[in-house]
Amino acid sequence: MKRDAELTVTTAKGTESINVDYLTAEARNLAELLGHKGFSLNTRCGQRGQCNGCEVQLIEGKLSAGREIIYAPSKAQACLCQVPQEDVRLAIPERSLLVHRPEIADQFRINVPFAHDPLEPVADGKDRAIAVDIGTTTVAIALVDLATGEVLARASNFNQQIHDGDDVLTRIQLCLNQKEKISSLQHAVVKKTLGPLIEEVCEQTATDPARLAGMGVAANTTMLHLLAGVDPSPIGTAPFTPVFLGHRILRSKDIGLTGKGWEDFPIHLLPGIAAYIGADLSAGLFTTGMIYDDGPSLLVDVGTNGEIIYKHGERIMACATAAGPAFEGAGLLCGSRGVDGAVSTIRLERDPFRVQTTQIGDGPRRKAIGICGSGYIDLLAEARRCGLLMESGRFDPGVWPEVPAPHAQADEYGKILDLRAKESDNPLPVSEADVARLLQAKAAIAAGILTLLEKDGVEPQEVRRIYLAGGFGMHLNLDNAVTCGLLPDLPVERIEVVGNTSLGGAYLTLLDRNALTEMSAMHGRIEVIELNLEDTFEDHYIDQLSLEMA
Repeated sequence: MKRDAELTVTTAKGTESINVDYLTAEARNLAELLGHKGFSLNTRCGQRGQCNGCEVQLIEGKLSAGREIIYAPSKAQACLCQVPQEDVRLAIPERSLLVHRPEIADQFRINVPFAHDPLEPVADGKDRAIAVDIGTTTVAIALVDLATGEVLARASNFNQQIHDGDDVLTRIQLCLNQKEKISSLQHAVVKKTLGPLIEEVCEQTATDPARLAGMGVAANTTMLHLLAGVDPSPIGTAPFTPVFLGHRILRSKDIGLTGKGWEDFPIHLLPGIAAYIGADLSAGLFTTGMIYDDGPSLLVDVGTNGEIIYKHGERIMACATAAGPAFEGAGLLCGSRGVDGAVSTIRLERDPFRVQTTQIGDGPRRKAIGICGSGYIDLLAEARRCGLLMESGRFDPGVWPEVPAPHAQADEYGKILDLRAKESDNPLPVSEADVARLLQAKAAIAAGILTLLEKDGVEPQEVRRIYLAGGFGMHLNLDNAVTCGLLPDLPVERIEVVGNTSLGGAYLTLLDRNALTEMSAMHGRIEVIELNLEDTFEDHYIDQLSLEMA
C-alpha cells in the first residue's frame, strides 16, 4: 500500500512535517492543504493565481500546477498547485502568511458638534454599544459607553473574507457564480471576524455581553450587503444598482452574531451613497465637517477602490476609481499589506548610494517581510528626486551603473532595485514592472481628483482643505504623496489626516441619533460621477502615468 506523502514546511518559526492523508484530505489545492494544517496563506485573489500572495519556495521535490510540473528549486503559487502526491520540502516567506497583526487605523477625529442622544435608549442595564468599520481587508470596532460617550476598548483584525479574495469585485464575482458564497462570506465576517472581536473588547473591560444595546456599522456597499446576507451581484454589473443604500436595521440573532451570554440587539447599517461610494464615505463626509464646509474641499480615501468626494458651496460630487490592490502590495515582487514587519518608509540617497527604511511595529528591528503602500509612495518620489527613475517610470540607464551590488539586479523582464538596507537583510526587490503597476494605481486616484476639480473649474492649488481618510495615511509622507502625483499639485499644508472616519461615523451615530438623520439627508445632494463616462478622465489618467516632479 502506498504510503502518504510527507510535506516538510519551513517558516521563520521553524520546520514542521505534515502527513498528507489522501483518505481524509479535503483540500482542492496546496494552499487549502496548508491552510487546514495551520499555515493560512495570502490567497488575496480568491485563489485565481493572479496576485503571488500565496507564493512558496520549493526546496526539494516537485509540484503539479495544471499541466505544468514545477521542479525544485523554484517558486510556486500554492493556489495553482495540486496537493502533492510525493514527498516535498518547501519554505513559506513571511509575507505569504496570514499571521501578522494588521496595522489598522482605529483612531478618528470628529470635527462636528454632536448631542448626547443615543440611538438606542440606555435602559434595563443595556448601556454599551459597538461601533464597527468593516473594510474590505480589515475590521475595526470600538466598545462605547452610551452613558458617557467614552470609548472603553478597541479591537481590530483582518476581515476573514480575504481568504476568498482581496477586493470587492472578486467577492461579487464569487457570489454571482456560486450563490452559496453569499452565506459563506456572511459567515466569515460575522462569526469569524465580528464575533471574536466583540468577545475581545468585552473581555478587556469585563463587560457582560448582555449589556450590549446595539451596534452601528459603516462600510462600503458590498460589505454591508454581505453582512446582511444580501446578494451583492447587482453591484458588479451595469447599471450597478445595489439592493439597498439607505439606513437598514438588522437583528444580531438573524445574522448569526451570537455568543455565550449574548442577547439579541439591533444592528444599524449606516446609509451609503452609491454602489461604489458607501456608508464609509457618508460617515467621512459628515464627521470631518466637510458637509458644512464651503470649500472647495476634498475627501480622499485611498484603497483598492479609491473614493473621492468634492464639495464647493452647495455642490457635492463623488466618484470611485479602480486603483487596484497595488498599494496593498498585491502583484508586486515584495509587496505586503500594512502589517508588523512591513517597510513603511523609504529614503534614498544617490551620492553615495544609500537606502534607509523604517518598518511597522514596535520592538527591536527585525528583517523586513516586504514593502507596504506608504513605502512604495516614498520609493516613487525618492527615486525620481535622485534621478534613479525617469519620468517614464523606468530606471535611468545613465544612472543605473552608479547603483552598487547587491542593490542592482536584473531578470529577463528588466532592471530590479533591491532596497535592503543591509546585506544581511531579506531581499526587497522592486522591478520596473512593479513601478508600472504603482503608477497605474496612483494615476487612477490622481485622475479621479483632477476630473472632479475640472468639472467645477477649480485648479488643485485652489483647494482649501484635503481630508485624507483611512489607514493608508497613517504612515504616508504627505510631501512624497504630492511629489509622486498621488495627490496631484495639491497644497501639502492643507492636507489633514483624519484617521478612520468610517469608525468615527459609526461611533457618532450611536451617541447622537440626529447624525443618522443628517447622513441620510445628504444622499439626495450628492452628484455621483461615473468616471468611465467622462471624456477627460482617460486623458488625465494617461498624463498621470508619468512621474513628473511636483
